[in-house]
Amino acid sequence: MTLNRKKSKPQSDNRPAVVKTRVELRTDAQRHVYSMFPHVDVLFLLGPAGVGKSFLATALAIRQIEREQAERIIITRPIVESEESLGYLPGDLREKTDPYMAPLYDQIERLKHDEAREFTRKYVTVSPLAYMRGRTFNDAVCIFDEAQNANIKQLKLHLTRLGEGGKIIITGDTTQSDIRDSGLAEVVDRLNNVPGVGIVRFEGADIVRHPVVERILERLP
Repeated sequence: MTLNRKKSKPQSDNRPAVVKTRVELRTDAQRHVYSMFPHVDVLFLLGPAGVGKSFLATALAIRQIEREQAERIIITRPIVESEESLGYLPGDLREKTDPYMAPLYDQIERLKHDEAREFTRKYVTVSPLAYMRGRTFNDAVCIFDEAQNANIKQLKLHLTRLGEGGKIIITGDTTQSDIRDSGLAEVVDRLNNVPGVGIVRFEGADIVRHPVVERILERLP
């Protein structure tokens, strides 16, 4: 996926021009995601590692902010360790959750470059599942990344936080989960053909990471 950046025309009130990000989409599946997103409220991006699920979710969320179609980005990832325990993490809530959110921060930095830190400070909120009950996210794009590590109750909790003017993007790989009771595949099956819900399934041919990744996944399913 190739990034091009351009500045918009200077605004009449002498405010600084907004630096917008253009994403050059490299596969038909990626183009399908972009064409579908405006027409759904909940979008599932499913498929193997390396197809750009998290990148696309972040790029779409940033675009909503830049177009003033959303006021903030809510990011969520299950706090699950992959076959390794880091033990107790010191610090406040943000410091405890940052290691798990790092892949999404990486995507923001890749897209926004020098503006990434300021953009994150102004528009991005981390919302762990443990503290999500009772909340409603209005005028926000909610990204639920690595959702294969959530059970059905957690996915239902997140999906029902959607408020007015909001959108939800859920990414995951149903073939790779670090928990025993992953609910992603069942939730997707139940929500298939529900109005307002879109589902895009990527395949190995859609991998845009290093070419060897596809060959590795063929040998290590």
